[in-house]
Amino acid sequence: MYTAHPDRYADMPYRRTGRSGLKLPALSLGLWHNFGPDRPVETQRAILRRAFDLGVTHFDLANNYGPPPGAAESALGEALKADFTPYRDELVISTKAGYLMWPGPYGEWGSRKYLLSSLDQSLARMGLEYVDIFYSHRFDPETPLEETMGALHTAVQQGKALYVGVSNYSAEQTREAARILADLGTPLLIHQPRYSMLDRRPEDEGLLDTLDDLQVGSIVYSPLEQGLLTGRYLDGIPEDSRAASDSPFLNSDAVTEDLVARLRALDEIAESRGQTLAQLALAWVLRGGRVTSALVGASSPRQIEDSVGAIGNLDFADEELARIDAIVRGQAAR
Repeated sequence: MYTAHPDRYADMPYRRTGRSGLKLPALSLGLWHNFGPDRPVETQRAILRRAFDLGVTHFDLANNYGPPPGAAESALGEALKADFTPYRDELVISTKAGYLMWPGPYGEWGSRKYLLSSLDQSLARMGLEYVDIFYSHRFDPETPLEETMGALHTAVQQGKALYVGVSNYSAEQTREAARILADLGTPLLIHQPRYSMLDRRPEDEGLLDTLDDLQVGSIVYSPLEQGLLTGRYLDGIPEDSRAASDSPFLNSDAVTEDLVARLRALDEIAESRGQTLAQLALAWVLRGGRVTSALVGASSPRQIEDSVGAIGNLDFADEELARIDAIVRGQAAR
C-alpha cells in the first residue's frame, strides 16, 4: 500500500492561477506519451508516486492521450484506485477534448455534443465524479465560440468540472472566450499554450500579455521542446530518440548542425548555473512567475527528480537572459 511522503509539500512552490483561489505546483506532470499499454504498469505507477512525493499535485491529461486514445486516462484511473484514493482532494486532475477521439462528425472539435460526451467518457475511464479542470483543447473555426464555452460552463454547472480552460487558442480567441465565460458566470481559469526557449510564440503573438491583462493563469506544454532541451541531442541524434523515429512531433530534419550548436551554447549556460539543460529550460519558462506551471513528461521516476531539481534556481541575471536570447534569436532563424 502506497503512503505518500510526509514532507511532500516542503520544497515545491505553488503559484496562484490567475485571480482564482487555485494554486498549482510550479511543475505539473503531463501524461501524454508515457501512459498506456505499451509501458510497464509498475513504471507508470512509480512515476506518479514519485511525482506526488515531490509535491507535484497536478496530473494533466486529454481524452486522446495514449497511445491508443483514452489509454492514459484509463492508466491513471487504475493508479488512482490503487494508490491515490486517500489523496484525491490533494490532487488537481485535468483533461481536455478537441482533437479526434472517435470517428464521425461528433468525435472532435468544439461542439456541445462532443465536449460533454467526451467528458463523460473521460470520467468513466478515470473512475472520477469530476475533474478539477476541463479544457477546450483547440479552437473550432466552424462552431460558434458561444457554444463551445457554453459546454464548458455546463460541465461546471453539472458538477463534472470545478474549473475550465482553453488550449491552443490565439490571444484574440482567448480574450473572446474569457468574455463569453464571464457573462455566463464561469471564469476562464487557465490557458495551456506551447512555450519554450525555442518557441516564443506566446510572447511574440501577445498571448502572455493577454493572459496578464485578463488575469488568467497559464500552464505551458513542451517546455523541453519534445526533448531537444534535455541534452539528448548535444552530440547529434541518438538512435533511440524521438527524432530518430521520425515522430510527427519531432523529426530528424529539425536537428540541424546549427541547432545542435545552439543547444551546446545553452548547455554551457546551464552548466554555469549548476543545472542540466532541461533544468535551465524549465527554470526559463518559470522565471519571474509569469507562467503558473510548466508541464513535464517522464518515462522514469529519475526524470521527474531531474525536472523538479529546476525549482532550486528559478532566478536569472539580466546578462544570462540576454545570452539566451542571443543564442536562440540572434544566431539563426528558428
